[in-house]
Order: sequence, then structure tokens, then C-alpha cells
Amino acid sequence: MRAIGVVEFGGPEQLRVVDVSEPHPGPGEVRIRVHAAAVNPTDLGFCAGMRRELLRDMPPPHVPGMDAAGMISEVGKGAPWTIGDEVMAVVVPTARPHGGAYADHVVVPAESVVRIPAGADFAGASTLPMNGLTAWLALEMLGLSVGQTLAVTGAAGAVGGYVVQLAKVAHLHVIADASQKDEPLVRNLGADELVRRGDDVADRIRGLVPEGVDGVVDGAVLNGLVAPAVRDGGGLVVVRGWSGEPGRGITVHQVGVVAQVRNTGALERLRQVAGDGAVTLRVARVLPASQAAEAHRMLAAGGVRGRLVLDFSR
Repeated sequence: MRAIGVVEFGGPEQLRVVDVSEPHPGPGEVRIRVHAAAVNPTDLGFCAGMRRELLRDMPPPHVPGMDAAGMISEVGKGAPWTIGDEVMAVVVPTARPHGGAYADHVVVPAESVVRIPAGADFAGASTLPMNGLTAWLALEMLGLSVGQTLAVTGAAGAVGGYVVQLAKVAHLHVIADASQKDEPLVRNLGADELVRRGDDVADRIRGLVPEGVDGVVDGAVLNGLVAPAVRDGGGLVVVRGWSGEPGRGITVHQVGVVAQVRNTGALERLRQVAGDGAVTLRVARVLPASQAAEAHRMLAAGGVRGRLVLDFSR
């Protein structure tokens, strides 16, 4: 079976087409014939060796990819799916023995799978599970109420964009950062107010809300630089493990998606809001699976809006 993986950790040049054994589902699992796999920043870190400790007992090749969309191709005992169902799933690339989503077939727990949103194609659906779940969990951690104010950094990115749109579904007041060229995009996502992105974004947010916002979701990974934007006793959600102490009673929340990959209820809610049009599935470009290295180079270079997607359908 074809997969795209790394034998040695490193940059995009280490990605190559590899032949691996075809997986089969166990009880409570399903196999998906992958048609599309989204390319995420976490995939770059995976290939660079950031998860090497979790992979030390697994022989290479190591296959990245946390988002898949395709069709059910085999059903394990007790799994509530039917061959041919069109689905999307969150995938854990360090899971034994199956690996990540960059493959013709991937095996996942049935709880990590939901149908693709109404009106979506496989490429669009593949951009939602992991990024959408990250955004969903971030807002759940903050626990803001209707009318409270949320600031979002990295709002033009995939996670940040989903945060903006899900926050509007929850009737929050949203302040989002944007470069000048991204302002139309972020406004269309539903942000109520915009500030220019950058390391001084906390000052710009305080210019709009002098007392500080109720919560921040930091998709731009500014960490301590954005903490001053939060009011005393507010919340800050970080996406890459920052454990600083901003003081003033601010709670720092760290999103851990892997621990929530079986959260079927959240995935189903994401499917519904995407199908209703409240959340926009943003595909930057679809590339053949064999061009995974090029997709990684493009993502690493920055400036990608939406998600690059690998096509495994051929």
C-alpha cells in the first residue's frame, strides 16, 4: 500500500513515497480509503522529529497526517459504519501500528469518525477535523458567555479562522488580528473588530478594550507577548505548549487535541455547523499525494491561507 512518510527525520526533502502493509481494523475500528489528507504545521514538526520519543518503538517509515477524508473501506466488529460511507476523521500519527493520514488507507477508532459536512467534497472536509476540534476545544476551555469579548491571533490561519467563526456561532464579540492584505478575509470570517497583527498586538487590543478582553486564543503562537491583552482573571489558550505565568489571575489553557480524538460529539457538531455554512472549509490548494514534500515546503514558507490538501484518490 502507498503511503508518504519519512525514514529519517528532517525537512521536507525526507518525505517520500513508501510501500507499507495494508492495515485492517480491529474491534471498534474502521478503515478509511483516504481521498484527501490536509497538511498541517504539526505534520512538519512530526517529520522533523518532534515526536521521536513516541515513535522510538515503531520502525520507520513514519507516516504523518492528522486529518483524513474518504470512504469507509472496511469495518471492524462493533463499529457503526458501512462500507462506502463518506467520512472525515482525526488521525493520531503516533498510534500503533497504523500511523498517520498520508496513506491510501488509514485505520482509526470509530469514535474519531463522522460523516463529511453536507455539500462538502473530500478536500474541504479534510481541513476540518483536527483544526476544527482544536478551535472547538479552545473555546470550550475559555467557557465564555454570550456577549463576552474574545481576541484571536493568527485569525487568517486555519485554526484561527475556525475560532473566529465558532465564536460568532456562540455569540461572542470577536477582535481578530490581520495583516493589511488579510483584512477582507478576516472580516468575511465574521470578526467584529480588527487590529493589525504583530508582536505588539496586545497594545492594539488594549486600545480597543482598555480593561482587557475576557479571553484570547493565540493561534499566532505569541504566548507571553499577547497575555497583556487579557483582563485580570481572564483566560489565554495556547496551541504549542507554552507554560508561562502571566500573573493577574490569568488562566493559561493548553489545547491537547490527541486526548480528544474520540470526542464524537464535538466532531459531529463541527460537521453540522460546516454543513449549515456557519464554518467555512478553506482549501488553499490541492496537490497530488506524490507532491507532499512540495506541500511541506509551501507551508513552511508561510503565507498559506486555508489548508494545503494532498489528493490520495488516484
